Amino acid sequence: MHLLRGLLVIATRYPHLSQPARAVITQRWSRHLLHILAIKVRVHGTPPAVYPANTLVVANHISWLDIFALNSVTVSRFVAKKELRDWPLAGFLIKNAGTLFIDRNNRRDASRVNEQLAKALQDGGCMAVFPEATTSDGRSLLPFKASLFEASRLAHATVQPVAIRYLTPGGHYCAAAAYAGDTSFWQSLCLILASRAMVVELSYTAAIPPYDTALASRFQLSETARDAIRDALQLPAEPVVAAE
Repeated sequence: MHLLRGLLVIATRYPHLSQPARAVITQRWSRHLLHILAIKVRVHGTPPAVYPANTLVVANHISWLDIFALNSVTVSRFVAKKELRDWPLAGFLIKNAGTLFIDRNNRRDASRVNEQLAKALQDGGCMAVFPEATTSDGRSLLPFKASLFEASRLAHATVQPVAIRYLTPGGHYCAAAAYAGDTSFWQSLCLILASRAMVVELSYTAAIPPYDTALASRFQLSETARDAIRDALQLPAEPVVAAE
């Protein structure tokens, strides 16, 4: 019922609303979804506004839940792999919520998306990317792809790193949320429901201000954001070269 209500709002009211009004609806819908799934959000650090202007949110990627966890605090438009556009029902929601789609198998597509991403940021948007470009089990941090950080340089945007991890109510690692490997969406949903209760922890680290994003290379921005997220997740340091 919650999904159907979201589809109805997206198909009727959403296109006619201002961005601030859309942000409020998206935040409420995301919070309600997490409540239905018995997932509590725990926030560390200081989040920016509900829809901070000219801000690129970057986070590690564990689950399809990441989008709704982030949107329950700071609402963003996301950059996602093009395959999500074809998901039944969910694809319609994601597409009509303003998501930009990228073909991960086409290196040249990053240039097109960067232009659209920079334009959205310059127009006052809050955008979000997962620089790992795939999901992990949450116990490690994959190398970041630096290509989409170029948009933040072009737009002189603030870069806001956010570390995500899923825990049991007792504070231990929770594997149920991980949407990695050969796990299907249905299997993932069943694992989440079977967990009965879960905590998603969002750690907002110090933002990288526009002045610094304009002067740094996309590789430097990628490395700085990754270091901040790695430290927030309390993972050991290791030398990583940012990829395109």
